Amino acid sequence: MIEPIEFEELSPNFKKALIAKAHTAHPFWTLLGMHLTDIKKGWAVVELPFDPKLTQADGIAHGGATFSAADAAVAMALVGLIGRDETLVTLEMKLNYLKPFTGGTLRAEARVVQKGTRAALGEVRVTTDSNGLIAMGLATYMIIPKK
Repeated sequence: MIEPIEFEELSPNFKKALIAKAHTAHPFWTLLGMHLTDIKKGWAVVELPFDPKLTQADGIAHGGATFSAADAAVAMALVGLIGRDETLVTLEMKLNYLKPFTGGTLRAEARVVQKGTRAALGEVRVTTDSNGLIAMGLATYMIIPKK
């Protein structure tokens, strides 16, 4: 779990809309089965249930599935901190894998460490209900105007 820091709530309607829309607004999320389960300004949780379609040859989830959930969680943590006329893209991300994702539900919990006008830094902890902490990461995003 991320250190207990108070994160400001989003407006209830905005939060509800983001959670409801995240699964359908991002086709890649639908492909993997990811869901936004909670979000505040600077903090978010994305979950990914284990599915055989996510595995590599040995039955362990591909690292890209874990990475995708971690990346999505940090991005969503940033959503409440940027303007409606802005969007963001990943500049760089490092994920240290500690244990394999072999079952249950993956939970990527992220928080924004620093946000400037053009770039932001976030951290993420990835856990599963059966295997505890499986990965930790650090991500840098570029904040750009929407087109």
